[in-house]
Amino acid sequence: MRQSHQLSLVGLLLFSLIPSQLCEICVSQVSSGELALIILALGACRNSEENLIYDYHLIDKLENKFQAEIENMEAHNGNPLTNYYQLSLDVLALCLFNGNYSTTKVVNYFTPENKNYYFDNQFSVDTGAMAVLALTCVKRSLINGQVKTDESNLKNISIYIKSLVEKILFEKKENGLIGNTFSTGEAMQALFVSSDYYHENDWNCQQTLNTVLTEISQGAFSTPTAAAQVLPALMGKTFLDVNKDSSCVSAAGNFSISTQEPVTVTTPGSQSSISVNYSVRINETYFANVIVPKGSVFLDVMEKAQKMNDTIFGFTMEKSSWGPYITSVQGLWASNNDRTYWELLSGGKPLSQGVGSYVVHDGENLEVRWSKY
Repeated sequence: MRQSHQLSLVGLLLFSLIPSQLCEICVSQVSSGELALIILALGACRNSEENLIYDYHLIDKLENKFQAEIENMEAHNGNPLTNYYQLSLDVLALCLFNGNYSTTKVVNYFTPENKNYYFDNQFSVDTGAMAVLALTCVKRSLINGQVKTDESNLKNISIYIKSLVEKILFEKKENGLIGNTFSTGEAMQALFVSSDYYHENDWNCQQTLNTVLTEISQGAFSTPTAAAQVLPALMGKTFLDVNKDSSCVSAAGNFSISTQEPVTVTTPGSQSSISVNYSVRINETYFANVIVPKGSVFLDVMEKAQKMNDTIFGFTMEKSSWGPYITSVQGLWASNNDRTYWELLSGGKPLSQGVGSYVVHDGENLEVRWSKY
């Protein structure tokens, strides 16, 4: 791929990350990981927005939220209020911005075999990658003397990083992706900062980069959150560079972006609607044949089925930075403490895209399944 093409794709991603306006931060309504991301975003550049971290005492608030995560794990069989991806974000933000956290608790809870690294018995690459970034920051702080601890904690953290890196590399695909399309950017970041823990021939960085750029050109990273996760790796950076001096994007005019909306051509006789098979599986399975417009997403199917039979197919959802996610079906609610969730499947295989972004196809077998992780 030509360099000019690469730069145009990077520019498009940067453009998607530019906030349209400054919003009031309501800290009490965000999760610990969301607050950590706010801190990382505000601290990414040396300008007036960085002062908001301190003006609103965001580090103190994150310390409290992180402690609440720890307390929930102690009370609910090791299950955090959110998940280990967010927990790693907490540690990373606290480490980068000199917040208070217990190195001993990090060592106790971030062991590579912890169940929270796994989702339905499958190692979560993005969770492991974020943990590598967080643990690397903690390790550097220990080595530099910024945080005091005993030698065993430093040794254990190095062991953890090595083990997690091995698990990440085990998830490499033939095309260079690591885990799935959306986990690859963070996996790349983790591998950037942990090169001492694997051999050079264990990972072909250029192959991974080429595949990611292809995925970008096909619109895989169109949401700001997806773009934010892959962008640092495209620039050869990681989240560990957040609190270093860097220039920032302040206006869309910094880029020369030319985009063209894909044109859908409807030929005579082509379908304007499609038929999919939709099912909800709890203890038994409930089926429906659903007709939706061509180009519909999974959520459209669920909404149509709900109108057909609210008792069987009724559901609730919440919005997140990744888009909507399903919280309940038939009144049965997902729970972090019980490690339950609503899994989306196509043809019996779990989907890597969310309910609001996965485009369904004619004749497809879609399923929402009550699952444990």
